Amino acid sequence: MSIVVIGGHERMCKLYKDIGKKYGCKVKVFTHMNSNLDKRIGKPDYIVMFTDVVSHKLVCKTLKLCKNKNIPNLRLHNSSLNTLESALENISKSTRC
Repeated sequence: MSIVVIGGHERMCKLYKDIGKKYGCKVKVFTHMNSNLDKRIGKPDYIVMFTDVVSHKLVCKTLKLCKNKNIPNLRLHNSSLNTLESALENISKSTRC
């Protein structure tokens, strides 16, 4: 399963990826807006957005991308490791990985 994390803190990128490995997920992390975000994201199974540390414009662009590519998404207001871990646990239970 592939997960894209939008937002978060740059210093925690490796930790986000490590938590993803714990749940059998390949994780890509984008902490800030890129000009070619839609091409770099690809076609993940799920997109997780940390809305507390990203711009409104990036959230809107990501939601539009999710709608166009039919990708399920999850918006979290807290960018902590525990929040991501519980979100990945819920995702893995719902998709039965």
